[in-house]
Amino acid sequence: MNFDETDEFSKDFKRLSRKYKSLPDDLLEFKKVVSKFPIGTGKHFVVLVAKETVKIIKGRLFCRYLKGSSLRIIYAYCKNKQGVEFIQLYFKGDKENGNHNRIKNYLRNFKQ
Repeated sequence: MNFDETDEFSKDFKRLSRKYKSLPDDLLEFKKVVSKFPIGTGKHFVVLVAKETVKIIKGRLFCRYLKGSSLRIIYAYCKNKQGVEFIQLYFKGDKENGNHNRIKNYLRNFKQ
């Protein structure tokens, strides 16, 4: 499975990884789970947008540093390319929901 990230996600990740030191390792674990279950499994994943070529999914990214609380990660899964692109990362305590404009922009600029 190929993993990529948007520029906004990179900024989110950099900002949050300064605050939560275990985040790089936690993201590697999340990638292992997504490699096996691209659309997620259980109650920790929700499909936000389901189009023919791409699905936008919001999942919980468990952070060892937070001990119980979790971060939210929004990513796009493209079945044709067998790839995942990370769109947004945020702490649930800071924001209640993700940035919907970021998802809309991603879908507008999505290339199959």
